[in-house]
Order: sequence, then C-alpha cells, then structure tokens
Amino acid sequence: MIRVCLVGLGKTGKEIAKVILEHENMKLVSVVCSSGSKNLGKSLDDVIGCSNSGIIIDGEKNLEQVIFKTKPDVLVDFSTPAATVRNAKIFSKMKVNIVVGTTGFSDFSLKKLFVLTRKYHNAICYAPNITLGVNVLMLLTNLAASILNNYDFQITEVHHKKKVDIPSGTAIKIAREIKKGLDSAGVRVRESTIPINAVRAGGVVGKHEVMIVGEDDKIEISHESFSRRAFALGAIKAIEFIHDKVGYYEMNDVLNLHKVLEDYLEKEQSKKKRKIKNFRRDVEDSPVNVV
Repeated sequence: MIRVCLVGLGKTGKEIAKVILEHENMKLVSVVCSSGSKNLGKSLDDVIGCSNSGIIIDGEKNLEQVIFKTKPDVLVDFSTPAATVRNAKIFSKMKVNIVVGTTGFSDFSLKKLFVLTRKYHNAICYAPNITLGVNVLMLLTNLAASILNNYDFQITEVHHKKKVDIPSGTAIKIAREIKKGLDSAGVRVRESTIPINAVRAGGVVGKHEVMIVGEDDKIEISHESFSRRAFALGAIKAIEFIHDKVGYYEMNDVLNLHKVLEDYLEKEQSKKKRKIKNFRRDVEDSPVNVV
C-alpha cells in the first residue's frame, strides 16, 4: 500500500484525490493547501464530495508535522512553482519521494529539483506532461521531426483563461522533442525558433496540436484532454513508478514509450522474417515450378 500526501487542491488536485481514494493499492493519508485557501481546515469529504476519507485539510505551514503524523511514501504536488520548490526541499530532507505536476518552472528551478535528489537520495518525477495521450503525441512528433526534417513545425496550445504560465510546460517539452528529432537527422535548430502559439480562453482543460507543413502536404498531430481525470490517471502511474526509486525522472521514464516502440518494431521484424520463411517453404514444397 503506497501512502500518498497531496499538496494543492485546485481542480486537478481534487480529481487526483478522488482517483487515489478509488485505488486499491494506494492510501491518501493527508492533503495540504495554501495558507490562504478557503479549504483550509475543512473535511476533504465535504470539498470533493466523497465519504469516509477521514482527512482534514491542513496548511502548508504545517508540512513537517503532517509528514511526521501521516508518514507518506510519495508526495503529489500540484501547487505553484515557488511552493513546489519550497515543499520539495522539506520532503526531500525527510526522504519522501515526489511527483511534481506543477508547471511554469524556470530552468534554474528545475535544476534545484535535480540537485535535491542527489543531495538527499530521494526521487522526484517532474511531470508537467502527465497524461498518457500527450506523451504519445510527443513520441510521434519526435519521429515525424526525424523523418520530415525539411518540413516546418508549428505548435499550438489552448488552455483555460486562468492558466498563468505561457506557453505551457507541455508545449515547451513538445518543442524539445521536435529539436531532438531534427538533431537526430542532422538538422540543427535552436529550440526557441520553433513557433509556439498559446491561447487562453474559456474553460478548456488542455489541447496541444503540432502542425507539420511541407511544400506539398501537411500533417497534424493533436491531443486534447476532455477532463482532468486524464491528469489524475497519469499521476497514479507516476506514483506507482516513483515510490521505490532514487533519482530524478520525467514522465517519459514512467511510461517508457521508446521501449514500447522498440518492442513493437522488433515484433514486426520477427513477423516479417517468419512470413518470408513461410513463403520460401511454400515455394519449395509446391509441385508447380514457379521459376
């Protein structure tokens, strides 16, 4: 049973709490919100509409006491960049592994998270791109960039109007995958030259689209989350992966899609070899001279 502490109780945090409570191999042992949150001191049951969680929402000022009292194996943080870095130092010191779903970090802040894992020998999974679907999009984009390396690439991301960071962390990761694909084909570009169009409107949960345009044709790869449950299911995978690890990881380590692709290609190659072998046997056994 993996014991989980959740930090951040916004729309995504609430969905994660619900999914953890449904999960047989996990126990949500504590929930922490910001000091100014209207949920502070309330029953989690009342806030998310569940029953029998037995959790009273605590404040971030009491983090160390919460850890001592509830003894979590993994912290899931969907708060703010500043709070996440601050929280990560406390949890790392106390040997608690961390899943970070917060977006909007600077490169320097991400380096801080990496250094924490080296200093305290715990594990941190940085996962702004936490859904399975968007990770498949990134893999396909990487492949497309390596094959269609003379095409133009354009990223568009759409999120709800309250999302602060522009562009999204996932859009930046997609741009990196495009650069990696182009680099592998010998085409050198700066990541900053890959255009990202960011839209903030209405209540859109999250949509990312990559447009790949050549002189004579166009390919579009897109992913859209219809509900925040998609994020919560990704968080579950990250928790299961990180709880017994040491080191710094990202969502591609959790899902290991490159290995999935390699295994698929290997199986297809084996099928092809068997098919050719069967053709040869059929020809050799045929009473008709086919030559």
